Amino acid sequence: MYLALGRQKREFVGDKFLSLLHRRLVRLLVGLLLGFVVGAAVQLQQRALFESLTYAVLTGAALIGLGLVLWLFPWLFTRQFGRPWLGWLAAFTLSAILAFGLTGVRASSFASAALNPALEGQDIDVTGKIVAMPQFGEDGVRFRFAVASAYLKGKQVSLPPQIYLGWYSGFGLRHGKAAPVAVPAADGEVEPPEFSLELQRQPQPLRAGEHWQMTVRLKAPHGNSNPHGFDYELWLWEQSIQATGYVRTGKSDTPPKKLAATWAKPVERARQTVREAIFERVDNRQLAGVLAALVVGDQNAIERADWDVFRATGVAHLMSISGLHITMFAWAASLVLGWLWRRSAQLTPALCLWLPASSAGAWGGLALAALYALFAGWGVPAQRTIWMLATVVILRQSGRQWPWPVVWLLAMVVVVVLDPWALMQAGFWLSFVAVGVLFAASDSTIRSKPNTTDSGADRARIHWPNDLNDRENKPETGFLSTSVTSFGAHLMKTLREQWVITLALTPLSLLLFNQVSLVGLLANAVAIPWVTLVVTPLAMLGALWAPSWDAAALAVNALMLLLQWMASYSWASVSVAAAPLWCAVAGVIGGVLLVMRLPPYVRALGVPLLLPVLLWQPLRPEAGQFEILGADVGQGNALIVRTASHSLVYDTGPRFSRESDAGNRVLVPLLRAMGEKIDLLMLSHRDMDHIGGAPAVLAMQPQARLVSSIEDGHELHALRRSERCLAGQKWRWDGVDFEVLHPLASDYESKAKSNAMSCVLRISNGLRTALLAGDLEAAQELRLTANPELSLKLKADFLLMPHHGSKTSSTGPFLNAVQPRFALAQAGYRNRFNHPVESVLARYADRQIRVIKSPVCGAATWRSVQADEVLCQRQQAMRYWHHQPNAAR
Repeated sequence: MYLALGRQKREFVGDKFLSLLHRRLVRLLVGLLLGFVVGAAVQLQQRALFESLTYAVLTGAALIGLGLVLWLFPWLFTRQFGRPWLGWLAAFTLSAILAFGLTGVRASSFASAALNPALEGQDIDVTGKIVAMPQFGEDGVRFRFAVASAYLKGKQVSLPPQIYLGWYSGFGLRHGKAAPVAVPAADGEVEPPEFSLELQRQPQPLRAGEHWQMTVRLKAPHGNSNPHGFDYELWLWEQSIQATGYVRTGKSDTPPKKLAATWAKPVERARQTVREAIFERVDNRQLAGVLAALVVGDQNAIERADWDVFRATGVAHLMSISGLHITMFAWAASLVLGWLWRRSAQLTPALCLWLPASSAGAWGGLALAALYALFAGWGVPAQRTIWMLATVVILRQSGRQWPWPVVWLLAMVVVVVLDPWALMQAGFWLSFVAVGVLFAASDSTIRSKPNTTDSGADRARIHWPNDLNDRENKPETGFLSTSVTSFGAHLMKTLREQWVITLALTPLSLLLFNQVSLVGLLANAVAIPWVTLVVTPLAMLGALWAPSWDAAALAVNALMLLLQWMASYSWASVSVAAAPLWCAVAGVIGGVLLVMRLPPYVRALGVPLLLPVLLWQPLRPEAGQFEILGADVGQGNALIVRTASHSLVYDTGPRFSRESDAGNRVLVPLLRAMGEKIDLLMLSHRDMDHIGGAPAVLAMQPQARLVSSIEDGHELHALRRSERCLAGQKWRWDGVDFEVLHPLASDYESKAKSNAMSCVLRISNGLRTALLAGDLEAAQELRLTANPELSLKLKADFLLMPHHGSKTSSTGPFLNAVQPRFALAQAGYRNRFNHPVESVLARYADRQIRVIKSPVCGAATWRSVQADEVLCQRQQAMRYWHHQPNAAR
C-alpha cells in the first residue's frame, strides 16, 4: 500500500511538473509568435530599405539568440531563476528581430530586380508567356506576362521577371460578345489616347499559357497617392509585378505574334474556359458577372453599380473569393464530408476506426477549400485563408489542447511568414480580428478528442496564463466544427456569431472603409447561407452541367432584388470621417468587451470605448483661413477647398472607362474619409479630364450646387442643373472671399474651344490668395492681364498651373501678374503630353516659383495659415515599395 501511495504521489508530482512546464512553454510560444508579427510590422514601416547585408546580420544574430533562449529555457522560465518575464521578453525581442531581418532580406531581394529607369518609355521587343487568365474590358485586355527575353534596338536587356501589360482597342469585346465591360487602369491614370488610333481594332484572343512575341513600352509601378486611398503600388508588390505597360501595335511596330499554344497553365486555361462558358450560357451580363466572380474569382466581371449595392448592404465579402467565403465553403464541405464518412461506417466500419468522421470532414473540407481557392485564381487573400485554415486543422488534429491565443497567433505567423505585406491589407485584419473575436467570445480551446492512452501530462489541459474561465467539459467550437447536433441550435449559434462579428468589427470597418452598413446584419443573415449553400454550389456545378448556371442565375437575381431593396434606403449605410489609429484600437477593444462572456459591469466598459471612432471629427481650418487639397488623379484636375464650415470641389478628374473614373476611385473615398459634405461643385470646363468624376461626386453629394461652363445640352444637366460661372460672381464663407474671374457672359455666345471657357476661381482671406485656373490658355491669360482691375486680383501665393503645364499656357505676363510662391501641376506620370513641358518649367524657374508635380508629390495640401509649405502625401506616407519618380522629370 505504501508503495502504491508513493507511486501515485510521484505520478501526481510528475503530472503537476509537466503541466507547469507546458504552461511556461505556452508563454514562451506566445512571446515568440507575438514578437514575430510585431517585428514584421515594424519592418513594413520603413521608408527606405537598409543594405541587404544588414538584414542578413540581424537574422543571423536573432537565430543565435533564440537558440540560447531555448537552451536556457529551464532556467529562464522558472521562478528559481528570479525573473521569468526576462525570458519572455528575450524571446519576444529576438523573434521580432528575426522577423524584421527575414522580411528585409525578402524585400531587398525583390527590389533588386526592379525595372531600370532608363528603359521606361522605350520600345522593347519581348518574348514570354501569359501566366494568368487575361482580363477583358471595354478598352482592351490586360494580362500578366512572364518575360523570357527582351531586346532594345537589337541589344539584349534585363527586365523584371513578370510584367503587367495592356493590349488596348477602341471598344469592348468580352468572351466573343459585344458586351463592353470596364477594366479600369489599375493605377488610376488615363492611358495615352493615341493608343486607340494606332492599335488594331480587334486584338487576337489571348489565353493563359500561350507564348507571345510583342513590342511593349514599360514604366515603373506607379499609382495615385492620396490620403486613405488604395495603395496600388503595394498591390503590385504583393503580386510580384515590377513593371507595367502596354503592347505596341501601330503601323510602324512589329505586329504581336503568337509563338506557341501550350498547356503550361492548365488551371488558368480552365478558369478562362469556364468564364467564357458562363457568359455564353447566361445572357444577363449582370448575373453572369456575379457567377464568374464566385466560380473563377473574376471580380472585374461585377458591374460597379452592383458593387455599390453590395457595399451598402455589407455583403461585398461574399461576392469575391474572400477569406470568409473560402472559410464558409470549407465549413460546409467539412459538414457534408463528415456526414458521408459517418454513413460509410455502415458499410465499412473500419473507416471510422481508422479515421474519425470529424477528422475526415476537417481534412476533406480543407482540401476542397484549397482546390476552390486554386481554381478561383489563388489570389493573396485566398492564400492567406488556406494557410490559416491549415494551421487550425493541424493543431486541432494534433491530439493536444491548445488555448485560442496560441492558435490565433500561430495562424497569423504562418500567413506573415509567407506574405509579410499582408499586414498592410484590410482583409488580413478583418479576417483575423473576426476569428479572434469568435475565439474570445466563446473562450474556445482548439483540441481533438482525448486519447485514453495519453500520459498525465498530455491529459493536463494547457491553460492561458492564470487559468481564467476554465471549463473542462466545454464542447468543441471552431470553423470546421461538427459538434452542432440540431438545425435550431446551429441557426442560433450562427446568428450569435454573426452578431458578435458585426458588433466587434464595426469600429475596424469604419477605420478601414469609413463606412458601415446598418442593414448588414440582416442582409448577411440571408446572404451568407443563400450564397454559401445555394448560389455557390449551383454555380460550381455548372462547370460540369451547364444548365445549373441558369438556376444559379435565378438564385442570384432573387438575392439582388432583396439587396437592392435594402440599399434603396438612405440610412442603409453610414459614413464617418476617418479616425486615427488609436480610436480604432479603442473601438475594437470596446466591441470585443461587449461580446465577451464577462460580468455586465465589465462589458459596459466597451460602450465609451466605441464612442471615439463613432464621433470623431477631423480638424477644419479656423475662421478666416482656408486650405486646398489637390488630389492625385493622374492626368486631370481635382481639388478640394475647405473653410471653417464650408467645402468646395473644383473639377473632378478624368474618366478612365465606362465604369471607372476619378470620382468613384479617388474623390468619393477621399470626401468620405474627410467627413465632407460639399456646398458647391465647380467644373472649370467640359473636357473629360476635368468632369470625368462628376457623376460619382454628384451622386454622393445630393446637396451640392453645380456651377460650370458646360453647354446647356450637356448630359450632366440630366443629373443636376448647372449654373453658369461668370466673371464677377462673388461669395464669402467664414471670412474667406471667393470670386470668379473668367469667363465673361459674352464668351458663352461665341464658339470658343472648351479650354477657353475655363472657370477661373480666386480664393482669398485678405492675407493669402489662391488662384485656380483650369485649362486657361495664352489668349485668355493675356486678356486677364490686360485688364488693370483683374490684373491686380491675379496676384496669388498658390497657383493651379494652367492646362497642367502645357506650352499653350503659363505665359510670361501672366506669371508676372500672379507671382505665386507655389504652382501645382496636376498631371499623370509619364503622360503622353509630357506635361508640364520643359519650356514652361523654365519660365517658372526663372521667376523662382516652386513647381509641385502630382507624380512626385501625390496629393498636395496647401494651407493659408502655413503658406510657406506644401505637404506631399507621397513623402508623408512613403514606404520602401513606393515608387519615387525623378523630381526633374
